[in-house]
Amino acid sequence: MKMRQPNWLKPGIWGAVIGAVGIMIVGFSWLGWTLGSTADRVAQQRTTLAVTSALTPICVQSFLKQVDATKQLTGLKEAHPWQQTELVEKGGWATMPGSAAPSEGLASACAEALVKRKV
Repeated sequence: MKMRQPNWLKPGIWGAVIGAVGIMIVGFSWLGWTLGSTADRVAQQRTTLAVTSALTPICVQSFLKQVDATKQLTGLKEAHPWQQTELVEKGGWATMPGSAAPSEGLASACAEALVKRKV
């Protein structure tokens, strides 16, 4: 004996599926929903930016404490932007205590801040 399905069952299931897909599209597009991996990535980027912003003045002050800071600053300003970051890294000003290697993001931010300074 075969059971008969109600007439509304098939359209009801399709309506639920289409509604769920529609809600997901609206949620991710307009309501700001994100996946956990996206939230983790954004949090990591914000953390890195905050740490770089906090350490940049320390890097700048370390650079300016050297004996020939004015001469070095002039040389830094004359260098190409990609060389400026390298110069700060090689000078050790972007290597914070406890770190073995310089931070590229910090070196870039430090070089940018130094270039904006008056000689």
